[in-house]
Amino acid sequence: MIPLFKVFVSPNMQEPLMKTMNSGFLGEGPKNKEFEAALRKYIGCPNLLTVNSGTSALRLALRLAGVGPGDEVISTALTFFATNSPILEQGAHPVWADIDPLTGNIDPNSIVCAITPRTKAIIVVHFGGAPYDLNLINSVAKANNIKVIEDACQALGSLYDGSLIGKPHSDFVCFSFQAIKFFTTGDGGALVCKDPKDHERGRLLRWYGLNRDNPTKCGDSRCEDDVVDAGYKYHMGDISATIGLENLPYLEKNLEIVRDNARFYDDAIKETEGLGIRPMDGCAQSNYWFYTLHVVKNRDLFMKKMLENGIMCSKVHARNDTYSVFLPYRVPLPGVTRFYSTQCAIPCGWWVTEQDREFIVRTARKIIRET
Repeated sequence: MIPLFKVFVSPNMQEPLMKTMNSGFLGEGPKNKEFEAALRKYIGCPNLLTVNSGTSALRLALRLAGVGPGDEVISTALTFFATNSPILEQGAHPVWADIDPLTGNIDPNSIVCAITPRTKAIIVVHFGGAPYDLNLINSVAKANNIKVIEDACQALGSLYDGSLIGKPHSDFVCFSFQAIKFFTTGDGGALVCKDPKDHERGRLLRWYGLNRDNPTKCGDSRCEDDVVDAGYKYHMGDISATIGLENLPYLEKNLEIVRDNARFYDDAIKETEGLGIRPMDGCAQSNYWFYTLHVVKNRDLFMKKMLENGIMCSKVHARNDTYSVFLPYRVPLPGVTRFYSTQCAIPCGWWVTEQDREFIVRTARKIIRET
């Protein structure tokens, strides 16, 4: 089976990881600070915090954006559940905006129609790593005094307007380094804040509201420290940070391979009747965490046949508006319905060889002809 996702581990991982294991710092320690510094340098933004998951980054972003009970957050139903569950955890209400039926990214006209006096934030998902029109969404948000949170959990290494996602273009940017992302720390994530004040508050909130950098008094840990803003246990440990430090040097090379595979698919699929490519915004460059194609008819049968031929093929995410927990918020979403009925992802990662991708295209064309 050619996998849709695969864990990347640096070939040099063992020795540094064992040093960390024997260092006495398994939780947050010096390796985490080193990893944060490396990520800041890579992305080009000083206001970055590592956390223990992309979900935690989203929850922190909502908290820093002032989202609380009774507020509304505009989001998309076509994403992983973790994008929208933090909205409920904050006591707020998700309001679904529709998506573009070809790109899968949120529709700006639908966002405008969804804004109410209770709207506090907009979550923009870079679906499959493909950036959304950030200039447009931020102009809409600024005109309505609304915070923008980029769910970039699938988009490390993607670019918009010539800058890496996370520069940042928006108020908050959330990344995931979960195991099957092609850059991983085992599990983990990061939050980027545009405002340095949000960054400083987020740094405290990720560890209960306490400042780990404050010197201890009388050698008695932090017993004298006051907590004025109750936080969470969201910090990244040094084991994850070490994995990240060893994997980071391979990120750009892996991106080159993935993007070359995507260009190959674009050219091949354009010439294949019955299949369609997912268009990109002119200012965007995806990392292609997964490659989305449109199957004009019999998508589910196409996926079944691809699997039978040893090619992993998946819809990747379920529509969030179909979950019972989101039942009170259901509205008609024709763009989601159309996109979800034809889209599927095929293997595109750093592990996909030239022979693999040729076999994938050849098999896809054969299935389309026969169905």
